[in-house]
This record gives sequence, structure tokens and C-alpha cells, in this order.
Amino acid sequence: MMLLQALSEYANRLDLPPEMYTKTRVQWFIDLDERGRLVQFTPLEGDDPKRPGRVFLAPFVGSTSNINPKLLVGSAEYVLGIPRDAAKAERVVQCHREFCALARRCAQQTFERSVEAVVHFLDQWDSKVTGLPEGFAPGDILMFRVGKTVPTELKSVQVFWAEESRGDAGKDDGPKTQCILCGKYGKVEERLPIPLKRIPGTLPKGAPLFSANEKAFESYGLHASLTAPTCRLCGERFANAANDLLAGNTTSIWIGSLAYIFWTREESDFDFRILSEPDPERVRTLIESAWKGRETAELDDNAFYATAFAANRGRVVVRDWIETTVPAAKKNLARWFQLQGLVDAYGEPGDPVSLYTLAASLYRNANTEMVARVPATLLRVALHGTAFPEWLLYQAVKRNRADQLHPRRPKAPGKTDEGKVYARMVLIKMILQSYAGEETNMEELDLTNRDPAYLCGRLFAELEQVQREAVSSKATLVDRYFGTASSAPATVFGTLLRGAQAHLAKLRKTREGAYHGIEKRLEEITAHLSEFPKTLALKQQALFSLGYYHQRAADRAAATAHSENKKHQEQEINDEGGL
Repeated sequence: MMLLQALSEYANRLDLPPEMYTKTRVQWFIDLDERGRLVQFTPLEGDDPKRPGRVFLAPFVGSTSNINPKLLVGSAEYVLGIPRDAAKAERVVQCHREFCALARRCAQQTFERSVEAVVHFLDQWDSKVTGLPEGFAPGDILMFRVGKTVPTELKSVQVFWAEESRGDAGKDDGPKTQCILCGKYGKVEERLPIPLKRIPGTLPKGAPLFSANEKAFESYGLHASLTAPTCRLCGERFANAANDLLAGNTTSIWIGSLAYIFWTREESDFDFRILSEPDPERVRTLIESAWKGRETAELDDNAFYATAFAANRGRVVVRDWIETTVPAAKKNLARWFQLQGLVDAYGEPGDPVSLYTLAASLYRNANTEMVARVPATLLRVALHGTAFPEWLLYQAVKRNRADQLHPRRPKAPGKTDEGKVYARMVLIKMILQSYAGEETNMEELDLTNRDPAYLCGRLFAELEQVQREAVSSKATLVDRYFGTASSAPATVFGTLLRGAQAHLAKLRKTREGAYHGIEKRLEEITAHLSEFPKTLALKQQALFSLGYYHQRAADRAAATAHSENKKHQEQEINDEGGL
């Protein structure tokens, strides 16, 4: 109820189409003179070369298998009585007959000359004589134009169509009850007229927001859309409002099987794209404005709404509903992005990560494996500032074990690692820091952190580095031991330390500088480890991963700095030699 009410209120800000009109792509004008004589079939071109035709506001009917013509617009089967399939010729005759009867009723009630011209054309039309124009495709839509007048754009025609489609023209059938939105008693719709479009998993024509199309979905014996009875006008308003939001780049995002829409009760400059396209500068501005705006936030009660739609057996279902205020949403989003602060795999400040990328990092193949509750939970945490559920941390830790936490190298030095590992480590860091307190340093290597799990992760990274420096092997410690080391350190670290001695001895002979650096770090880490934990609980396993990630990033950053410093020194020597 709150969702529908909020959408209806949003509709007040829109330039809504006439009742039972919708945007329709039309490929042909049937041009007539004022006496209804055919001038020509005029092909229409739009701004999209991949989709022929031009978009008009035109009469619309709900999806149905019955014969149900639209007023003065439609396919060749309805408008001209020309079948696509010869086997359906008899049905097409009936379709055309109903189309002509509808146009005739419109002419009789509106007295519009342009509509009378259309009726005259239809009375004289013979498909055997004229036929379809060259280039006509089976799915093309036709609309009439009389001189310079498009009859469907006339106010009187629009009023007629509203009454006709509503059933006011001599009809009094259909269920009656109180509309849940406007509160008026009268006829309510068994089938909502305007479908929602652009929902993942639905047909291009769309699907109704709610429809008890099977017994299991019915409530108190109410079927179809009578489970939430609305009148025609209210049903159109909230459906048009939802479609407007779904069509907007700044008011909707798609995450897996979910389509999210965002809006505010009153006009606002809040840009919702920050969730799907978190530009670093915009994130920085958001964080700064959230802190500066704390004093005035209490005075701003502009409501902020978000909802998630998904497809289920030919209907649209609501997966989530979020209601808060704009200042609260901004403050919580600022916290969300502050929690994301983490160096990338090469020790550089990392860029913010989109909500989809965070969710996708938990899967091998997000396109086929992602479940709706993951992005839904992340969005709720982002906008409401609620706690992260522990099952998200479990998903991330499990994925780390499966992937052995191998980060993908950036395309260019200095660029943020945009691979799944970076996004997953950002998510792990966000969860851990939200548990530990936002003042805790988890953005980069923390030499003061004495947690055994964190130290074990750092030690594992250094032992891997020993192997990398000493032998050029594609198979590393991570490939063989990451799962065990991160869950039961005591069972493997003794073996790993003993095995590292041979590598250290070799390194001492071949690369003494690298040997001393690694030896120093190993001593610093093990000095604070009195014993290796037998097992690590879920949070400690996550902390192990973070320690490993931090240490590797710090080592890479140090190696890069050392290399650049060496080049700088060599350049200085060369410059001095040239003097």
C-alpha cells in the first residue's frame, strides 16, 4: 500500500499521457485527405536506426488473447484486415470488423471530421485492390493522419477512448469495490491496464505489478489484480510512474534479476547513480556534504523511497521496499563508501566499488548464480545503515577459499585492481570494520594489529613471497594451502616455516638484499605469535584474508617504490656523469 501511494504521489510530478494512452512506436502513417481518400502510406523514421518507426502517444489496450482493437492505431490485421498467417484469416476478419466498429462509435460520439474521414476510408477499403506498401514488415504498426491532423491527438478522441476503455460507454459489468488508493467506491480492474516494463525476466510487452494468476497467489478468494483492488485511473497512475522511473538512467539500476527504482517525495538533486557508477569525486563530495550537513539534516524531512522489482511466473513481484529521508540516505551512503576505503592490490588508494560489483564478487559466475537477496541486502545496508548479516561474510570467505584469493593485475600500473578479489576484499573489510568500529584502521597494512588471525594472514603472504623470490614456479603456497592455513593455521604453518628455510638459504646466496628484507618482516610478524591458532572462526578467517591482502599490497608498493628510487638514483648518476 505504501509503495503504491508513493508512486501515485510521484505521478503528480509527471506529464502523464491521456488515460489509456502509452508510448507506441509507429512505422506507417495512412495519409488521407479530408474526404477519406487514400493519399499514400508514409513510412516513419525515428532517432533509432535499429528500431524503425517514430514514437507517439497512442491508444493502448491491456494484454489479452481476446479480440480487442485499439482506437485508430494497430497492426495490419486490425487496421486493414490483412492476415500475417492465412490460417488465421477468419479471425482477422473479425479483428478488422471490431476495429471499424470502434472507429465508427468514435465518429458518432465526437463528430470529429478527421475521424469521419477514417471511417469513410475503412468503409471503402479493399485489401485485394490496394494491398500493403512495399517494405511493410509483418509486425509494423499503422496510424491515421488526415491532412495535418492526427485524430488520436484530439482531446475529444482521447476522452472518448478513456470512457470506451473504462467501460463507461453503455457497459456496467465488472467487479466494484473501494479503490485502495483514492478510496472511491466503483469499478476496479481485474487486470491492471498498464504493465511494468524493463523488469529482468519479463517479456518486452511487460507484466502487471501484481496479479494472482494462479490459485497459490490468490488471497481471500480474490483473483487477478483484485488482491489489491484499484480503479483504472489509479492503476494507470502508479504504473506510469513506475515505468517513468524504470526508464530513467538516474532513477533505476539493474542488479542481477532485480530492477531497482529510486525517487523522493519532493524534487531533489540527489543523484542515485552513485550506487551503480560510484565516481571517486562524487563519492568524496557526498561524504563531505554528509558531514557538513549534519546540523541541517533534521530540518529536511523529504522522503526517500526505493523498491526492488523481480519477475515471477509472468508477473512482477516486489522484493524489497525501503523508506527513509533524503538526509538519512545521504548520511548512510556516505558511511557506506567510507567503509569501502581499502588499498588496491598494489598499495594504491582504491576506487569505490559499485553495488553490483560487490554482489558479483561472491560468485564464480554472477550472471547465472546470483540470488536476489544478496544485492537486496547490500542496498538495504547502504541506504538504511543497518548491520551486515553474517551470512554475507560467510559467502565472501567461502569464495576466497575457492579462488585462493588471487587478485587480477590492473591493466596499467597505478590503476585500481577492478577484479573480483579487490571487490570481495572491499566487502570483507566493510563488514569487519562495521563490526569493529569505524575508527579502526583497516584500509591498509596495520603494523599494530596483534590479532593472531591477522598476523597469520600476513605471515602466509611473506612465506609465499619467499617462494616467489627463490624459485620461479607458477604453483604457489596459496594454491595448495590457503584453505587450510586460513581455517586451521596450527596444522600447516610449522610445515610451511620449515619448508621456507631452504628458500631463504637460496635467497641469501642469490639476492641478499631481498633476503634481509623478508627475514626482517618474518621476524617482526612471528615475534607477536606465541602459538598458531588451532582453528579460526568465521570472522577470524576473514581477518586472515585481510592480513594476507594487506601484506601483499604493502610488499608490492615497497617493491615499486624501491624500483623507482633505484631508477632515480641511476638517472642522477648519469646526469652527473654527463656534466
